[in-house]
Amino acid sequence: MSTLLPVTPLIPSPQSLIPSPRVLLVAGEASGDVHGADLVAALKKYAPNIEVFGVGGQYLREAGMHTLVDTAAIAGMGLFEARDKLHALIRTYRQLTHLLRTTPPDLLILIDFPEFNLRLAKVAKQAGVKVFYYISPQVWAWRKRRVHTIAKRVDRLAAIFPFESAFYAAHGCHVDFVGHPLVDRVRATRAREETLRQLGLDPSKKTIALLPGSRAQEVRYLLPPMLVAAKLLGPSYQFILAVASTLAKEDLARQLGPQPIPIVQGDTYNLVHAADVAMVASGTATLETALLERPMVIVYRLAPVTYALARLIVRVPFIGMPNLIAEQRLVPELVQQEVTPERIATEVRRLLDDPQAYRVTQEGLREVRRRLGSGGAAERAAQLALDMLAAPR
Repeated sequence: MSTLLPVTPLIPSPQSLIPSPRVLLVAGEASGDVHGADLVAALKKYAPNIEVFGVGGQYLREAGMHTLVDTAAIAGMGLFEARDKLHALIRTYRQLTHLLRTTPPDLLILIDFPEFNLRLAKVAKQAGVKVFYYISPQVWAWRKRRVHTIAKRVDRLAAIFPFESAFYAAHGCHVDFVGHPLVDRVRATRAREETLRQLGLDPSKKTIALLPGSRAQEVRYLLPPMLVAAKLLGPSYQFILAVASTLAKEDLARQLGPQPIPIVQGDTYNLVHAADVAMVASGTATLETALLERPMVIVYRLAPVTYALARLIVRVPFIGMPNLIAEQRLVPELVQQEVTPERIATEVRRLLDDPQAYRVTQEGLREVRRRLGSGGAAERAAQLALDMLAAPR
């Protein structure tokens, strides 16, 4: 098991830091914007004179970063979206490489977004700029050969999953496990009964949450079988549908039709906390559901060609992050042709009708939460960054 850095950061003395350190930060995706904002807030807490600029979105701006390029301008959700934003990516890359070569910062912080960021890291190393990678790329899942590139171009890595440290260290990377930043963010703010009453639901009735994904294509593949599964499960249960902030609530309402299921946007953590079981699209939501200790059925479906290509390059035993962290099939996973209303309903019933299976699953999810650390990932990452700024070049 990987060991966390101290909960209380051991911040270098102000005298050891550059008087007004300049940090270039690149968060090319929405999740990176959120986690980067927590990191910048921690940096400014301990080094008020630090200047952070680069690629970010609303959250990073609110944390005090000067954005040269907005994350939304370059973020892509897949092959075709990335193609549409190729020109913006090229412009951004040229702008940042020019900056690294002409007015190099004291540190380059990269957050996920590996295809772009690893190229930028090469330029930074050539310019003599130290490189810190927060939320390390998931090369352990696919394209593992890139770990050798990371070892050459990145001075220090902050890993957020416990199994990552050993993998990166075995390939010569300087890596530290800081814990997962979602541990600090994922929590319910209301009691289960209060949430259900606000939705006009019965707190004494078994409740099932539907989380069909944050992308339109995911919802198109996953919501229909979820809705039919809800019909198969019948009136003995009640349902709630969580809509991601990236989607239009009205679009999901049209797909729902006459089914009497409350649709809620912007309150997912409270909805999952109020549910007994969740049907969840594979992705970050599975980890959030695990942190709320709610048993779930993970569903994953892509276009047949896309899935065939993914199978050629992805090398992991499970698709769900809770199962990867638990190192066992803790919660059921339904993939591609398995994603049918009948299979979903069967797995949900198994969890709800078998108290022993439910209890074992919930205990396993508590262990997943424990393995992700006790919080403070951004503070630990800030400690590493400030250590790098205090060290001689």
